[in-house]
Amino acid sequence: MRLFKEGDRVEVLDEMLSGVVVSVSGKEITIETDDGFVMQFTENELVKRPNTDDIRVTNYEVAKVKAEKEIGKKRKTTILKPKERNAPKMEVDLHINQLVKSSKGMSNHEMLNLQMETAKRQLEFAMKKRIQKVVFIHGVGEGILKEELNFLFGRYENVKYYDADYQKYGLGATEVYIYMNT
Repeated sequence: MRLFKEGDRVEVLDEMLSGVVVSVSGKEITIETDDGFVMQFTENELVKRPNTDDIRVTNYEVAKVKAEKEIGKKRKTTILKPKERNAPKMEVDLHINQLVKSSKGMSNHEMLNLQMETAKRQLEFAMKKRIQKVVFIHGVGEGILKEELNFLFGRYENVKYYDADYQKYGLGATEVYIYMNT
């Protein structure tokens, strides 16, 4: 059974292209884009678009949607004071003496691993609980923990990180801002 036939309207999955199927040869599908270019794709790179002639919207449906949107606009919002808006919601102290009773007998590598596991666990906790700002207190030291934290935060697409408030933390803290999906 063929998924696509000549004349079908299609869109390319990972690109901003759409067009009409010109020919089908096995799994190779040739389309002419809306811009007039002829291109070839495989079946799994395309998706069929519904025929726009089949879609009809009545004035009643439009009025109903507008009314629903009007109801949604009347939500009450609480206004935060500037200090509250900028205040971090969560602090994580990564100093080793805050994580274990005694670091005696632990190598530097073991301590760093514990600090990084704690940071990752707390960051993912904040994401799950929808906490937007987290301050990781790492101290100044030689900067190894700070560099490892920057590498960790860089692996997340929905995260922005920067030095935390200098007046409060000095150079020994990094603030992470988590973008929430709406």
